[in-house]
Amino acid sequence: MLAEKTRENLYALMGDLPPRDLPITSRTIAIDENDNFITETLALALNGEEEVPAYFTRPKNAKGPYPAILFSHSHGGRYHMGKNELLEPAPYGYPVSYAKAMAARGIACLAIDHWCFGERAGRPETQAFKSMLWKGQVMWGMMVYDSLRAVDYLVSRNDVDSSRIGATGISMGSTMSIWVAALDTRIKTCVDLCCLTDFDEFEREGNLDAHGVYYYVPSLTKHFSMADICAFIAPRPHLSTAGIYDNLTPVPGLEKIKTALDKVYADKNAAGGFVLKTYPCGHLETRAMREDVLAFIEETL
Repeated sequence: MLAEKTRENLYALMGDLPPRDLPITSRTIAIDENDNFITETLALALNGEEEVPAYFTRPKNAKGPYPAILFSHSHGGRYHMGKNELLEPAPYGYPVSYAKAMAARGIACLAIDHWCFGERAGRPETQAFKSMLWKGQVMWGMMVYDSLRAVDYLVSRNDVDSSRIGATGISMGSTMSIWVAALDTRIKTCVDLCCLTDFDEFEREGNLDAHGVYYYVPSLTKHFSMADICAFIAPRPHLSTAGIYDNLTPVPGLEKIKTALDKVYADKNAAGGFVLKTYPCGHLETRAMREDVLAFIEETL
């Protein structure tokens, strides 16, 4: 039984994971110049099982070391996209890429292909999920593990300011940003878009099928709520954005999480460090949301 709500106990629920101290190597596949940024196409050795394709984008007109964002891609059944979402926004994303928006602010970005997405696509998500279960692995755990190792890679780069790393993403990328920031204190600011989900309210409204199987971690709700997970981010800055018509983020659940986190941040002498902003929309990033996200990142990173 897990007796305490600790990072170590949350990590333990993620299944049998590879060691955290595996050597990390990278191969540069290509370097391309874009409007205001340079894109490095990389192959990273992170998990000891398969290479992880990645993009690292850096501003053209700024000198490093750069602050950096770990950009986590969404799901949306868009298995062919993965890390490309950093360069080509999803249909539910605001139509200016995060690579371009961050470069304009002197910020670098790293995006990886998660299991079954982008260049790692090919086998169905459900097959990967079942195969991992047989081995004692949890698909979400394996995905979070790769993200934590991606942070290890970021801090190893001489052109990245390791004291100024943030995390953001929409939908699945939102949940990923929350978990990575909760588990890794090297993340200095967290911005999640459209997936701050209170588990009890989500189930109460009958929405469990709105997430893919990847989302479900055995025994998680016996020990942790979403507010509990977010509490590990405190006192670091955390902005959460949500549409009031989004069935992934029931409004009563948002209110419950906000009440809990306001107390957590106040107890850590960081009142106001958690910010929840809602918008009259569904599961998408509006212009107003993007402006709030960029302002928060500029202020806190």
